[in-house]
Parts: sequence; C-alpha cells; structure tokens
Amino acid sequence: MADKKIVYFVRHGQSKDNVSPVFQSAESPLSEIGVAQADKIANRVSALQFEALISSPLPRAKQTAEKIAEKTAKKPEYSELFVERIKPSQINGKPYTDKSASKAWREWEKSLYTPGVKVNDGENYEEITQRAAGALNWLKDRPESSMVVLAHGYFLIVMVVKVLLGEHLTPQVSEVFQKVAWMENTGLTVLKLSDSFEEDYMWRLWTYNDIAHLAE
Repeated sequence: MADKKIVYFVRHGQSKDNVSPVFQSAESPLSEIGVAQADKIANRVSALQFEALISSPLPRAKQTAEKIAEKTAKKPEYSELFVERIKPSQINGKPYTDKSASKAWREWEKSLYTPGVKVNDGENYEEITQRAAGALNWLKDRPESSMVVLAHGYFLIVMVVKVLLGEHLTPQVSEVFQKVAWMENTGLTVLKLSDSFEEDYMWRLWTYNDIAHLAE
C-alpha cells in the first residue's frame, strides 16, 4: 500500500458554549480548559511533518489553529468548507429552556437525518453530506501531501462516515453513527489517500479520535 496524501484532522478545544446550557453560538470562543487542550494538541502536532495548516474560521477552531501555528510556524489558511453544521440562526446562543429555540432545534435535528426537509437557514442532510464530499475532494486535489485541518465534531464525523460508506451512506446510518461515534475536543483523526494492490487511490480511515495528548 502506498500513501499519496495524509490529513490530520483535529477537533477544536472545548468552547465556552460546549459546557453551557445553551445551543452553541457560532461565535463561542474557547473555554479555559479549551485553551489548555489547544496547547496540548499543538505540542503533539508540532512533532508531525506537514505542509499546510487549514482551519474552520469559527473562533473555537481558529483559536486552536493559532496555538498550532505558534508551535509550528505554519500560517493558518481558513476555509468555510470545514465549519460546523449550520444551525438555524434563531437558535444560536439561546438557552435550552427557550421553548421556541428548543422546538426549532428538534425540527432542525430531524432535517439532518430526513431527506428533503429544510428548517429555515439551517443546513440539512443533503447539504452537509454534499459539503463533506466537497471538502474531501478539495483536500484530494490540493498539491500538498500532508495537511493538518482544524474542524468540528459533527462535521468531522460526517466526513468519516462518508469515507467509510461512500455512496452507501444513508440518513439512518448517519444518525446512528453520530450517536455512537463520539469525537472528543482536540481528538486527532487521520485519513490517508492510499492505493491497495489493484485498487485506485481512495480515502482510508487510519486513526479515529486519538486523545493520548490529553492524558499528559
């Protein structure tokens, strides 16, 4: 087996909204714990050889990327392809006790696993799976052979399950995978673009949600 490309995906550090009783705002920054986690993953990533540092532009991912940049002297490149699943705007930052927001959340979550359903300006199943496929193709077509990509838990899982199942992915399988395949803050997931015997180059899952750095 020969590797043509390797991508180290990192989920951002813990955000303030990750541990608050609210529907996370897109603008939520890292918590104190998240900053410490970002330092740890930065130390770990600094031991890797890679050519490009790419990040979601959302603050929690951007702050994590900046920690890696400090350790590696790699300038982050920001791409909207790697933002988290896009909530309906009326939900962002609202407390769980807000009845209107809670209702919209339930309806929107259903749209992530029900083809043809769209809730206001929130991303739905077709849109997020298409974005995941587009992000994988974008990485495949880049000239670098090694990259670090800062992204978000839900979207990272969508990309992984897309790699695992390809055209066989269904909304029902996606829903189950999201429930059982947890992605920890600063978890490291590795995809390789590899061939195998007579097979063409394709994405293969190499490592999933490695958090050994958090045990240090």
